[in-house]
Amino acid sequence: MAPQKTILRALAGETLPTPPIWMMRQAGRYLPEYRATRAEAGDFLKLCYNPDLAAEVTLQPIRRYGFDAAILFADILLVPQALGADLWFVTGEGPRLSTITTQAELDKLVPADAIHGHLAPIYETVKILSNELPSETTLIGFAGAPWTVATYMIAGQGTPDQGPAHKLKAENRAVFDGLMDRITEATIHYMSKQIEAGAEVVKIFDSWAGSLQGDDFMNYSIKPMARITSALKEKHPGIPVIAFPRGAGERYIGAHAATGADCIAVDDGVTAEWAAEHVQPDGCVQGNLKSSHMVTGGDALVAETRRTVQAFSKGPHIFNLGHGITPDADPENVQLMIDTVRNG
Repeated sequence: MAPQKTILRALAGETLPTPPIWMMRQAGRYLPEYRATRAEAGDFLKLCYNPDLAAEVTLQPIRRYGFDAAILFADILLVPQALGADLWFVTGEGPRLSTITTQAELDKLVPADAIHGHLAPIYETVKILSNELPSETTLIGFAGAPWTVATYMIAGQGTPDQGPAHKLKAENRAVFDGLMDRITEATIHYMSKQIEAGAEVVKIFDSWAGSLQGDDFMNYSIKPMARITSALKEKHPGIPVIAFPRGAGERYIGAHAATGADCIAVDDGVTAEWAAEHVQPDGCVQGNLKSSHMVTGGDALVAETRRTVQAFSKGPHIFNLGHGITPDADPENVQLMIDTVRNG
């Protein structure tokens, strides 16, 4: 039987009269119920590792809005922590990690297949969600792409230009490649366990792909995502994969074939019309309303939502933002966007 869930139908290449819809970071700080649950958890990492509370915040936007998919509440930096890096969050500033810039530091990391004890609470969250989500709602698992995860592990924090990772890549390719390989293998193990626990789709977020130039984009963004996708599909035949090489620009062209993914998520650095012409002929596209419309709302939100839906209407499309919703978004604007997608 053909899959009945709308997201799965779009990922299988079906053009639907109304695109399915979810939002990146839909379980997040813009929702008062999320803030209350996070306060109950104590801090962000405690929330990630508490299966009951992580499942609760994943379900909150489904209850409120009826999105067609829920995405597991977790963080891309849990994999570095599971590999042995120290991880903590500084209030108002974001994540901090112990750095990996030498062979000795790389050698201290645990093997890629030794992460599951640490990540067991995440798999438990997936199991809870698999049981508690409405029957029509698709469950999406995810991980950060190796390049993006590596940029944090090398710098010890987020950086404007990923400069420390580019520097290590230029000056000590052996350590850089070794770290990329370890992250890639760990990500395969991690996402495979998510699938075994009940994830129906997985998404690979390469948030900093756009800073890779020349051959590096193919070698360090696309090829690792292709390796992950191939391994997951070999182990879990039929599992749909969404790849998001954010900031790719014209390099989104050919990304379906290059990554092996069923769907390419596009950011708002390209227009919906361009992506429909150049990317969507190869398969499902996800995107790409500007996140700022969730803050400003109004007629512009309605007009841009309609334009995005119309642009992608001749092929398989999952409606989403071009990046994650921001903490200053108005929940009412999210409802307006959904109503516009579903009712025209």
